Amino acid sequence: QVQLVESGGGLVQPGGSLRLSCVASGFTFSTYAMGWIRQAPGKGLEWVSSITKDGASTAHSDSVKGRFSISRDNAKNTLYLQMNDLKPEDTADYFCVKAKSRFYGARDSVDDFNIWGQGTQVTVSS
Repeated sequence: QVQLVESGGGLVQPGGSLRLSCVASGFTFSTYAMGWIRQAPGKGLEWVSSITKDGASTAHSDSVKGRFSISRDNAKNTLYLQMNDLKPEDTADYFCVKAKSRFYGARDSVDDFNIWGQGTQVTVSS
């Protein structure tokens, strides 16, 4: 049974930083690309970042490029999202997601991933 458990969210002031973590279980973590998707209050799902199974390649949406960085530690079955220079528009629930196919690379669409976790809430406000 696939489980993705996110942590690290919270309340932060504009310009601040947070590091999200996601511990995976129930599947062979190192054989799947992974990503982060977010959902702002009252809005739909938005793809944020993706990383290939070996961590060699990443992709980020234009809205977070240069501020967010995705990484993974396959030995620990853990995915990370380092978020710097946070803005109020980054306020959302953040979900760690698993690629639908082990043949996918760092895809950039919410449709290429499955959500298995409960998410972690990030609030950027002064």
